[in-house]
Amino acid sequence: MEKYILALDQGTTSSRAILFNKAGKTVSMAQKEFLQIFPREGWVEHDPMTIWSTQISVATEALLKIGGSWEDVAGIGITNQRETTVVWDRETGLPVYNAIVWQCRRTADRTKALIRDGYGEMIHERTGLLPDPYFSATKIAWILDNVEGAREKAEAGKLCFGTVDTWLLYNLSGGKLHATDYSNASRTMLFNIKTLCWDEQLLKLFSIPASMLPEVHPSSHLFGYTDPKLFGRALPIGGIAGDQQAALFGQCCFEKGDVKNTYGTGGFLLMNTGDAPYFSKNGLLTTVAWGLDGKVTYALEGSVFTCGSAIQWLRDGLKILDSAQDSEYYASKVTDAGGVFVVPAFTGLGAPHWDPYARGLIIGISRATTKNHIIRATLESLAYQTADVVALMEAETSLRVPALRVDGGACKNDLLLSIQADLLGIPIERPASVESTALGAAYLCGLAVGMYKGVDDIKKGRSVEKCFTTEKDGAYRETCMKKWRRAVERALAWAEE
Repeated sequence: MEKYILALDQGTTSSRAILFNKAGKTVSMAQKEFLQIFPREGWVEHDPMTIWSTQISVATEALLKIGGSWEDVAGIGITNQRETTVVWDRETGLPVYNAIVWQCRRTADRTKALIRDGYGEMIHERTGLLPDPYFSATKIAWILDNVEGAREKAEAGKLCFGTVDTWLLYNLSGGKLHATDYSNASRTMLFNIKTLCWDEQLLKLFSIPASMLPEVHPSSHLFGYTDPKLFGRALPIGGIAGDQQAALFGQCCFEKGDVKNTYGTGGFLLMNTGDAPYFSKNGLLTTVAWGLDGKVTYALEGSVFTCGSAIQWLRDGLKILDSAQDSEYYASKVTDAGGVFVVPAFTGLGAPHWDPYARGLIIGISRATTKNHIIRATLESLAYQTADVVALMEAETSLRVPALRVDGGACKNDLLLSIQADLLGIPIERPASVESTALGAAYLCGLAVGMYKGVDDIKKGRSVEKCFTTEKDGAYRETCMKKWRRAVERALAWAEE
């Protein structure tokens, strides 16, 4: 019987499970959306029990769709929304508070104070990150400071912290495993990416007890086994990576200088920088891409907070779309955005600005503006933000990006990728399987359980479904980007008092 790898893809708006065969082809998939919780403006939370229940539900559903049994599953790989913070009671296994989502800006003032007090350089040097409410450290500190009894329990060794991968691993194992991988640890703002250890000085800075933290292992590693009560047998859990690092791996970006962009809820560009970390001076993050075969691969990352969620806003907020897929149809009804620019800074701006106080704007409206122009301008904003990050990556590393490999839900939009090719002037490659995030987790697990001999074995399965190119010249790109950056300038620091 053919064996499958089960990839658990726990995202910001839904939990998915995908079964892959050895060739990297999707055999079955199940998905469930879940509630987004917004207690106040700028705050975003999830119910951790809902994350777990939807994830285990879709895992079972994916297998039932093919009439398979758990005997057909060779192993489980996990990929997850990163930075999102869960704190739970070590004795009961229950969360002490909702998961604080990566998008949440409640700790903006705390991170502003870190910069003001001169900690920015130290944090960047040790973690590769910039002080921002995006990361886990200030979220953990907020829970300890604001949930009654949490700090006392934490100091008594009774609380566990984990990003979503750790929370799933804990539950899959029946509470036996409290661990994460290098890629997720590197997104907490507590992990030293040079020593590959939790950093004592940072734990002290944020007043976080070390006892809360999970063990850290390579991304392709036998973390342990599922509780036999869950699936009737103990299944190996052999791969864990944060969603963007998993997508880099799933896109077979194994060479230095390879770049991918995931057009998901946010937009995340990663460049493989090999075995040495590059430390950006202009707003890019340095992160661990993965740990494999006793080696660590690093990446430069540009994080765009609002990407596909801008299209959701057109649908759910403005209600000028019935479905996100309709954006291509309406945007195609006009030849350009008619001078309109949309800066979708709904929860601040990430790379290269890192401004939690930026807010969204629509500018350039005239009497001739129609909803089609606004839809097209919103679609174009995804491409503009991506182009900003690619330009910065090339400047920081002196590496010329030969092509951009893309994935994520919005990459199915041909118009978006054509616009992207126009703004970058390089080929945009859409793979045959756009499920790169889940595929990366499956590949990492497959290596750990012996399904693949090495990355060369994995490369054999990669194929490009469509390549987008442009006939626009450099002058066109320069003019477009100049106008875009003028619009962004007007959105910066809007919510800062």
